[in-house]
Amino acid sequence: MSLYKKINPFSKPNNDIGFTTNTSQILGGRFINKDGSYNLVKEGMPFWKRVSIFHDMLTLPQWKFISIIVLFYFVINFVFAVVYYLLGPSQMSGLPAGDQWKIFKELFYFSTQTFTTVGYGHIYPVGDGASLVSGLEALTGFLSLAIATGLIYGRFSKPRSYLAFSDHALVGPYKNGTGIMFRFAAIKDKHTLTDLEVRLNVGMQVLENDALMYKYFSLNLERSRVESMPMSWTVVHPIDENSPFSGFTEDDMKNADVELYVMLKGFDDVFSNFVQHRTSYTYNEILFNRKFVPMYRESEDGSVTILELHKLNVHEIMN
Repeated sequence: MSLYKKINPFSKPNNDIGFTTNTSQILGGRFINKDGSYNLVKEGMPFWKRVSIFHDMLTLPQWKFISIIVLFYFVINFVFAVVYYLLGPSQMSGLPAGDQWKIFKELFYFSTQTFTTVGYGHIYPVGDGASLVSGLEALTGFLSLAIATGLIYGRFSKPRSYLAFSDHALVGPYKNGTGIMFRFAAIKDKHTLTDLEVRLNVGMQVLENDALMYKYFSLNLERSRVESMPMSWTVVHPIDENSPFSGFTEDDMKNADVELYVMLKGFDDVFSNFVQHRTSYTYNEILFNRKFVPMYRESEDGSVTILELHKLNVHEIMN
């Protein structure tokens, strides 16, 4: 269902947001995922032209990154162990007597020692074929360790915002009217952002000249910049005479397929660099007649302020 009511003519349109206005081409739900990635899949070119292995390894979840490193280590050594085994025991000196499984196991251990250049020496190649393969494996090990070291350093040093956002945006009382608000906080103890700026835009589906299209608007904020943010920040868009949400109900939000786009940028002293963060709220993540509860308190001795991060999403229903 489209939005048949007219948008507030005093709203500030934003045609530079980067998304199409042709609703017939938009089939994939939200524009921006909660983690800030774009809800987009690219096709039409080969996978190897589209993929960026280095970037993907830098952005993988930690458990996946570690799993890939460990899996690669075992697979590459297994492959070299198979090559040594196929070359035959005569190519190696120091192999213990035993069944084929024991011989293969010792060749696998030899491969791990060669790959990491440990080289304990109780097994060593004597044939030209095994010597050539072990030399190639040592080179592969050097390069692999260098790449892995670079990736690990890149993951540790990559600037991150370390911000946590409320799960919902709320429509609730603000001064003498209402406003749309969400909040976020820096979750790391040492990562305090300074010179922090926030921009908020909205995309919504409207009926214009008997055709459905998406229109985008920049939303005015109570405050769009703070000098530092050691605590939490509740970002508020006042719903006033300049807001595209003037007169909107919860059903209007749904019918218009509303999505709020959040963009943050600030300076992190730990990284000595600017960091940024994207996220969004769709109409079903916008709750009406709610307000956030305070998420900080004073310590018992009155000497320090305590930020209660577990209350980031806690809100209450207004009567």
